[in-house]
Amino acid sequence: MVRTQPHLLHVFSTFVPAGPESRAVRLIEGAGHEFRHSIVAMDGRTDAAALFSGKLDVKLLEAPPRAGSLATLRRIRARLVELQPSALLTYNWGAFDAVLAARSLRYGRVIHHEDGFNQDEAQEFKARRVWARRLVLPRVHRVIVPSRKLETIARETWRLPPAKVLCVPNGIDLARFQPADGRPSLRHKLGIPSRAPVIGWVGHLRPEKNPLRFLKAAARVDPETGAHFLILGDGAERAGCEELAAKTPTLYGRTHFVGHQSDPREHYRAMDAFCISSDTEQMPIALVEAMASALPVVTTDVGDVRAMLAPEQADWVLPLDERETAWPLAEKLTELARDAELRSRLGRANRAKALRDYDFATMLDAHREVWRTAARG
Repeated sequence: MVRTQPHLLHVFSTFVPAGPESRAVRLIEGAGHEFRHSIVAMDGRTDAAALFSGKLDVKLLEAPPRAGSLATLRRIRARLVELQPSALLTYNWGAFDAVLAARSLRYGRVIHHEDGFNQDEAQEFKARRVWARRLVLPRVHRVIVPSRKLETIARETWRLPPAKVLCVPNGIDLARFQPADGRPSLRHKLGIPSRAPVIGWVGHLRPEKNPLRFLKAAARVDPETGAHFLILGDGAERAGCEELAAKTPTLYGRTHFVGHQSDPREHYRAMDAFCISSDTEQMPIALVEAMASALPVVTTDVGDVRAMLAPEQADWVLPLDERETAWPLAEKLTELARDAELRSRLGRANRAKALRDYDFATMLDAHREVWRTAARG
């Protein structure tokens, strides 16, 4: 008898190369041929499909036309009836119509992922969304979150039973990341002096990541350090960031935008320090990659970042204050730019913690087991 692969249907609000989407690609490829996969992006954007190696046949399905919530829900419901997936995987609030469609069919094999919040919920939750999660999520198979902070929100704010919530920290293939070593060839290509301290920022250029805060801090880093600033990522904020860098004397000629990099390892190796300037995070994969690259970090105190970093980094995790945060970030970045020995000490501690806590195989095993149990019904 031929064994049929369980069919997993993944529904995203958008399938662009950001944290949850990149993680899903790595998990799908890591699970190999045990499952077959289809992906729907509610906004029709499937840029992250370029991250697949081509070894698996992953189908990209047409997005349901946007025609108001009820009409969209009906179209998703019809798609579920047509496909009869072994399990439905939904990602964040932007895919919640698919959760509602599954509930309307009394289809319980749903794995819902919550990775954090956009700018509209960075400071305060929307009551309608809280109530929707309270009503619907207790009936799904499992809710997966990457951070302890989100696990607490799921249990206390959304009032989910503890057995429904699974915290799986993000992991990466740590063996692929090597300690930063300057990468002189890449620096030469980018026009960065070989001895200049390079401070990096990595992420999708969205408002909640606040790349403008990073640049405002970078502009205040002591210019005598000779620091350069390397930004990886694309998104809606890029034009504003490039405009600020072009018109700010302390940034002009020292800020390098390289866009999204499907393999950012060489760019991490060219950095001397890493910065997170976000308004909201949970457990950013870019932070794990920076830690695995033995980089010291300056960051806003968001999500689980304080707990993720080595204890030695406590003084470089800064309170979030929209009016003042750029100045403390600049002070700490200046401190790192001036002191190579400090950078080395903090970077070694971060890499040791990453190697201990954030391995990809551990993350894959946890997700794959949930996929299996959901597909079995």
